[in-house]
Amino acid sequence: MITLTLLHPIQSVPVQSWCFESESVVRIGRSNDNDVIIYSAVVSRHHVELWNHPYGWEIINFGANGTYVDDRPIAQVSLADGMTIRLGNSGPKIRIRVGATTVPPTKITRPPHSELADKKDEVSKENSTTWSQTGGIIEDYEHGALTQIDLD
Repeated sequence: MITLTLLHPIQSVPVQSWCFESESVVRIGRSNDNDVIIYSAVVSRHHVELWNHPYGWEIINFGANGTYVDDRPIAQVSLADGMTIRLGNSGPKIRIRVGATTVPPTKITRPPHSELADKKDEVSKENSTTWSQTGGIIEDYEHGALTQIDLD
C-alpha cells in the first residue's frame, strides 16, 4: 500500500490524500489520465511515476520542471516511508507513506455460514420480483411499477 498526501504550500498540513492498495504503477501529473491529478503550472502533464518493485517503491521523474527530494533534483530514486517530494522547483509537495494506513482497520464479525445462508434465503423471499422486458419497458409485477429504460 502507498498513500500520497498533497501538502499545503505554506503550512505543510495535509490538503488531500490518495491511497493505492495494489497498483504496480501510480502516475502523477496535470493530465486527466493520471492516477493523481494536480493542476499547477509547474506540474507536467505526466510528471512522475511511482513503480512498485519486489524490493520496494521507486520514483521516476518525467517532468520538464523536475522533481525534488530534500531540495535536490532527482531522476530516479527509491522511496522511503515519510519522504516528501516536490513537483518542480517551487511546485506542490507530496508526502509519501509506504505500507502505512492512516485509518485503523475495522473489525468485521460474521455469523457462521449456516446463519448467513438462512438470512440470504429470507431476504431472497422478501425481495423476489419478476421482471419482464418488452420494447424498452421493464415491469416490476410484484410492486406494480413500470420503469422506462433506454436499451439502445
